[in-house]
Amino acid sequence: MNVLVKLEITRALRNKKYLFFTVLYPAALFLMLGGTLDGTTKVMGTELTMPAFYMVAMASFGALTAVLMGNSERIAKEREQGWVRQLRLTALPGRGYVLAKTASAGVLSLPAILAVFAVAAAVKDVRFDAWQWFALVGAIWAGSLVFAALGVAIGYLASGDTVRPVTMLFYFGLSILGGLWMPTANFPQWLQDICAWLPTHAYAALGQAIELGNAPHARDMAILAVYFVLFTGAAAWLYRKDSLKA
Repeated sequence: MNVLVKLEITRALRNKKYLFFTVLYPAALFLMLGGTLDGTTKVMGTELTMPAFYMVAMASFGALTAVLMGNSERIAKEREQGWVRQLRLTALPGRGYVLAKTASAGVLSLPAILAVFAVAAAVKDVRFDAWQWFALVGAIWAGSLVFAALGVAIGYLASGDTVRPVTMLFYFGLSILGGLWMPTANFPQWLQDICAWLPTHAYAALGQAIELGNAPHARDMAILAVYFVLFTGAAAWLYRKDSLKA
């Protein structure tokens, strides 16, 4: 499994599209959304300034891009090209394949997080204590594993022709409704109640709590844990189902 993880990381780092869309794109969005806003104005429904709010939002969005977009499309293409069928002939168990894909995608989300943080600190003078910076990186990185598992599941759910639109539906839907592009406090109350149960909403809340000097809320961590179990279970089930077709 370790060999597969290293292979996946090496392949992604050689991909120029990966470097742009997962590392540079979120940092550029931060500059467009949060970098032009007043550093003292508070975001509606929070005690965070605009740059601080969008720093966590765009770092989370970048990690989501790295683990969801790349994972789902790569897996769907590998299925069509027969690579997954070849792996089944090795000693690698099904759960090992799912975990390797999830772990490698999680590692690849780290550069996106660090890039947004670096731009926020350099351009908008965002400042936190050392423990907060480390906690933010750890929380956002760990939370990205939830969406890495979702990417694996989508890769086995959709075909090579349909994987991109299916992934984009999840990608933009979860990003917008989870509050990564705009505060959910701007939404109608009925929609806010729905958004509060989405994994991206809980994901962004991890970093927001740390920015305010608090520990992540138990409710948000529980929501992410439940989604991780569901997505991982779905990925493993779809992998076994696909194996029976081969």
